[in-house]
Amino acid sequence: MALEHLTKESFKEKVFNFELNKEWKFEGTVPAIIDFYADWCGPCKMIAPILEDLQNEYGDKLNIYKVNTEEQQELAGMFGIQSIPSILFVPAEGQPQMALGALPKETFKSAISDVLKVSIN
Repeated sequence: MALEHLTKESFKEKVFNFELNKEWKFEGTVPAIIDFYADWCGPCKMIAPILEDLQNEYGDKLNIYKVNTEEQQELAGMFGIQSIPSILFVPAEGQPQMALGALPKETFKSAISDVLKVSIN
């Protein structure tokens, strides 16, 4: 299952409408992971299949989105993305947390459990 790529418009609808809200307000109903990546980035390519696996494993308990930092420079700028991959973990309640670099699958699973409070069972 291919992951959904967010544009500025779909980001505002599904994640955070930064034009309406100054303070963080999550628009989604289930927790999300957002992968800020670029096509030329080697580590980004390494984690792409991991993210697809995770989306398949967690199903509708979690949404995993991708943001192409080359095409969506405004979104990348808004989050101060300077190195990629940068992974934003967005819980249903509370503040999102950013992680940098290509994380191993187990680290993703720990963050999904600890930050997003989502478990497979």
